[in-house]
Order: sequence, then structure tokens, then C-alpha cells
Amino acid sequence: MSFAIVCQDVSFAWPDGTVVLDGLDAAFGAGRTGLIGVNGSGKSTLLRLIAGELRPASGTVSVAGEVGYLPQDLPLGTARTVADLLGIGAARAALHAIERGEATEANFTAVGDDWDVEERARAELDRLGLAGVGLDRTAGTLSGGEVIMVGLAARFLARPDVLLLDEPTNNLDLDARRRLYDAVASWPGVLVVVSHDRELLDRVDEIADLREGGVRSFGGNLTGYEELLAVEREAAERTVRAAQTDLRRQKRELEEAQVKLARRVRYGNKMMESKREPKIIMQERKRQAQVSAGKHRIMHEERLAGARDRLSEAEDAVREDDEIRIELPATEVPAGRTVLTVTGLAAAEPSPATLSELIVRGPERIALVGANGSGKTTFLRALAGEEVPRIDPAPAPAREAEDGPADAVGAPDAVLGVGPDVVVRTGVEGVRYLPQRLDVLDDALSVVDNVRVQAPAAPVNAIRSGLARFLFRGAKADRKAGALSGGERFRAVLASLLLAEPAPRLLLMDEPTNNLDMASAAQLAQALDSYQGALVVVSHDVPFLRTLGITRWLRMDRVTGLTETDPL
Repeated sequence: MSFAIVCQDVSFAWPDGTVVLDGLDAAFGAGRTGLIGVNGSGKSTLLRLIAGELRPASGTVSVAGEVGYLPQDLPLGTARTVADLLGIGAARAALHAIERGEATEANFTAVGDDWDVEERARAELDRLGLAGVGLDRTAGTLSGGEVIMVGLAARFLARPDVLLLDEPTNNLDLDARRRLYDAVASWPGVLVVVSHDRELLDRVDEIADLREGGVRSFGGNLTGYEELLAVEREAAERTVRAAQTDLRRQKRELEEAQVKLARRVRYGNKMMESKREPKIIMQERKRQAQVSAGKHRIMHEERLAGARDRLSEAEDAVREDDEIRIELPATEVPAGRTVLTVTGLAAAEPSPATLSELIVRGPERIALVGANGSGKTTFLRALAGEEVPRIDPAPAPAREAEDGPADAVGAPDAVLGVGPDVVVRTGVEGVRYLPQRLDVLDDALSVVDNVRVQAPAAPVNAIRSGLARFLFRGAKADRKAGALSGGERFRAVLASLLLAEPAPRLLLMDEPTNNLDMASAAQLAQALDSYQGALVVVSHDVPFLRTLGITRWLRMDRVTGLTETDPL
């Protein structure tokens, strides 16, 4: 079998000495491969090495053909146009210049053979559900989901031989995810995708599991791989039970042998005292008994040590991957307490179901859903008390004003919840906001120092103890935030959020499962399930939302506003 990507003895470490990959061998062939593994195992780093963005400290990475790479966080530049993001800005400008009569050699060179570049770009955007996004639109006016889809359109438009996608479903609404699934299913070349999206991973041809410095490949989708792991785990657990039984038996046999030997010693001593046999004979018998006893003891101790080793090996085979162990502080909110009040809500075209007021009482759990660009992030930021544009919610041209990424504060925004009449009041201390874009950490500070900013009065040892539950143990807590992987950065942000003082009694979370591996996402869901405070969460991850015990489902729409909706 020929492979499009071959990694031989690849090692890589960050400048601070943190080893990510050490002697890794891996190969990826034709078709679609889902690359999975726990956070921090090196998935994103491996993609960057394949893409040529990073160079290995040792070993080689060989790729057959041109590579297209979509990172987790696209470098934007809010003034760049959609055409620029698609990589057709220069060709399109030259084409327009030729149409105006500027038939220069430079313009013809810039166009090349791409005379239909605008039509192909428009078709690709339409295929991904971006029919209303103009090529001259700036990146700062795009929602987080639209940025991802434009990035995908750019890679599909370029048609590379090898396509690398790192968490492509982050920030995508349900319709956008389905379009992505279809695009991935129809991709004709080599594709390697890092994702925790189960539906996407069930559409791949192969699973590559990166763990403990190696890659294990499985010919099939995620469901098939998990079924194999379940069978292996069941067999390993049977081995553990057998090893435990063997260990108990060896302990019992050693104890029985020690009892028998003690009896022989007492009998020999008694015979010596009674002098029933010649002294020389009794001494020889004593010497033989001591030798026999020593051999017996050594034999049983070796058997016992072997049983312990077999048990340890069996337990290693079923040991769980490291998962975050979140213990939320005492954050209970009485059922009758008014936690949040939002008044003055309006909509461009309100319906009888449109809410003009939102009141959150006690430990309510609210899911805020809606299409990309409907204003969920902007609304959540307003609830958190952040500065957002305040524009009257008058009707706007379709798709011309979207809630942009966190760095697009100046973008036009006529969405619900940011009008001048909206008033947000909180009735509890400890309102904590987890943003969609993880740019709240100071990259120059260590993880522990970033948490200390949020809890300045807490003892350092207490902070380190708390960070250990987020898998930042020992020297890992001293790593600079700028050197963290996407999943590690999420854990650091989550730690600074939950370890802050005062303790969080209202959590506002925007796409909290982005960048989390499946095990950690499940652990986060379990932690939030036991959380006693109020929760407002924006997410397109419906399976995740269903685990949280959501009490109210709210849908945001740019036209009809905020409405109650049925559970998804």
C-alpha cells in the first residue's frame, strides 16, 4: 500500500523543553482518516508538522503532493475580505481590471487560467451554505461559524492533494455541520481530520488513535473502533480478574507454606531438646530443613511477585486516559433567587412567542441555540457585561450584520439584545464568562499565574492543587500560556474561570466543548451536571447539551428575536 503521508522517527518539543512527540512513526493513505487522541497528545502539532508550519527536531515528514491545512484558529485580520480569505483576491482584482480595459501583462499573469474564479468561488460558498456572504464582505463582520466555513471553502476551492482539517466543526450550527459532513464525504483525495465530532468521525474510512507516543490505525469509523476497544477492554478486565485471583492464591499458598515451615522448626527444636537422635543427625536434618525452607520461601515469593506483575500489566491495559477531574466550588443558588434579569428585548419582526424579558431564577440551566450569525455570542457577551455595539434592532439587509468574533467589536451589529433599551441586571456574585475564542489568557504568563490573576488572595498551593484536577501538575502548571495546545488552552481558561474568587454562581459558556477530546467533553458534562449554580450555555453540540439537564431551551433568530423552543 502506498501512503500519501509518511512520518518516520519524528520528534518535536516546544522551546520551553516540553516534549510533544518522541520518535513517532505514522503513515496515512488514500481516503478519509479521523485522527483522535486525548488533549495534549500532539494531534494539532502533528498536523502542523505535516503542513510544514513546524519542523521536527529529528526524523522526517514526507507528503506526496500539495497540502491544504485548516487550523483551529484561522488568522483573520478583520479588514480582509472574503475574497482574500478564499485566496482569490489578487486574481479577482486583476480580472476586474481587465474588464475595465486595463489589459496589462501583469493583470493577465495574475489571472492565469482562472477566468471563472468568481463563479467557482461563489459556487463553493453556495455549496457550504454561504449564499448570502459577498466576496467583498470583511472578515470582521463574519460570525465564528461563517469564518470556519469560508476557510473550508478556500481549501476546497484550492483542491490540494492532501487536506488537513483541525476541529472543523467548532462554532458550526447544525445545518453548517451537515454541509461539512457532505463535503468531507465527497472529498476525492487524501484527508486527515482532527475532531471530537462523533457524526463526522463516523463518516471517515479509518481511525488513527494517537496515544502514548504512537499511532494505532483501525480500518473503519469511530463506532467500529469503539466497539473493538470495548471488546479489548472486556478481555483486559477478565485478565485483571484472573490476575487478582492468582495473586490471592499465591498469597494464601505463601502463608500456608510459612505455617508448615514454622511447624517443622518447632518439631526440630523439640527433637533437639529431647535428644532422641544423635546430635550430628539432628543438626544435618536442621540444616536440610533450613535449606528446604529457604527454597520454599523463595519459590513462593517469586510466584507472588510474578502474580503482582501480571496484575499490574493487566491493570495498565484497562487504565483510563487522563481526564479532567473538575470539582466545582460550593456554588449553590437558592431556587427562589433571581439570578439574571434582561429587559427591553426586541426583534425586527416580533411574533407572539418573542420574549421581551428574560428572567433566570435559581439553578436554571438554559441552552441558547440558533443559526450561525443569529447573535448568540453578542448576546452572551452583553449578559457578561462586556462592551458590545448598541444599535437599534431595526430590520437589516439579509446577512449583512452578523455577530462577529471577539476581536470584531466595531462590526455593524443589529442583533437582538444589544439595543439601547436593553438592561441586564445580575442578582448574584461570581458571574463567569467562557468565551468562544480562547484569547482571555496572558500568553506571557504561566498557567498558575493566569489563575492567580482571577484569584489573587488564594494561596499558591491551593491554586496548584486545583490546577492538578485540570491535568496541570507540577511543571505543567508553570508553562507559558502561549505554548499550550488548543485543548490545553481550553483547560487553562476553564481553570481560571472555575477557580476564580468569588466562586462562579452564574456560568455563561460559549461553545464549551470546542477543542475538547471526547473523554474530557464527557467529564465536563458530568461536572456541569453536578453544578448547583445557574448556567446559560451556547452550543451546537446537541449530545453534549442533552447531558446537562437543560431546563429551558431558547432559540435566537435575527428576525423573530428570542423565543422559547422545544428541546432538540
